[in-house]
Amino acid sequence: MLGGSGVAVTKLGIGAWSWGDTTYWNDFQWDDRKLKDAKGAFDASVDSGITFFDTAEVYGAGVGIKIVLDYFLLYCSFSRSFQSNPDNLQILMTFRFIKERKEKEGVEVAIATKFAALPWRFGRGSVISALKGSLSRLGVSSVESYQLHWPGIWGNEGYLDGLADAYEQGLVKSVGVSNYSEKRLRDAHERLKKRGVPLASNQVNYSLIYRNPEENGVKAACDELGITLIAYSPIAQGALTGKYTPANPPTGPRGRIYTSDFLSKLQPLINKIREIGGSYDKTPTQVVLNWLICQGNVVPIPGAKNAEQAREFAGALGWLLTEQEVEELRSMAREVKPVMGFPVEKL
Repeated sequence: MLGGSGVAVTKLGIGAWSWGDTTYWNDFQWDDRKLKDAKGAFDASVDSGITFFDTAEVYGAGVGIKIVLDYFLLYCSFSRSFQSNPDNLQILMTFRFIKERKEKEGVEVAIATKFAALPWRFGRGSVISALKGSLSRLGVSSVESYQLHWPGIWGNEGYLDGLADAYEQGLVKSVGVSNYSEKRLRDAHERLKKRGVPLASNQVNYSLIYRNPEENGVKAACDELGITLIAYSPIAQGALTGKYTPANPPTGPRGRIYTSDFLSKLQPLINKIREIGGSYDKTPTQVVLNWLICQGNVVPIPGAKNAEQAREFAGALGWLLTEQEVEELRSMAREVKPVMGFPVEKL
């Protein structure tokens, strides 16, 4: 469940940040092959029992939710039209793929999306307006979760009122926030509580090597208040998979964060992750995702670029590390200086 909302989601979800993005992922390129890979990631996730998908209106290098769900999840033969004029997707796509799966197999897919607290958006009405735009593009009357993507520079009370309005109007089944500090989280919880609306989730950066939610009180507050912590970047954008080495760092913007020097210092931890995974016949990716699940009240949402990755993520479910292994990994991870987080965490 997402907090006390009654909305059921799988213990692990899929983040759609990379789908269609050309500013951070995909080496600044998007083509038919990557599109088909994204479609395969969706299919493989659903086939593996993962039916919780997280997206946002600002994902996909400005194309955002128009392609994240209207397109990649519901793939049909409009890739060339998208490349020439992505705005056509609002008209061409209608939640086709999910509906087909639901009609043929009874599959229920839970969708979480987000409101971008941009400086020129004011008041509760801006939340409702943006949400209705997303729902129109998705071709649905409501979504399982609507979250404030980050704290606004101003006007946060109005945004929270907008979430409550959306909940009361039946446009969303649960509401959440993202990148909220402990104080902001408690304030949001209290304001929504006065409206009789449960705050279901707080989505934050959380992984074995980025444990700020444990250190800044966010995780404890989530547990105390019954708010689900949704963990984005749970495999540290690939750094914890073992794929990258000092001689083979990631490309693009990630290469400036996960440098060869950083990866050298990370290797002892990666070796221990591999060792523990070997006893379960699990990959490093599956081990670090399971580590998060073992924290309790945490739903990791790794980003799957293709079917192979989606199936690997599913392998993090159905088993648990021992308490000793969980603490051993945490202890070793303390030796790794964490990389910088999303600056809005400190707002």
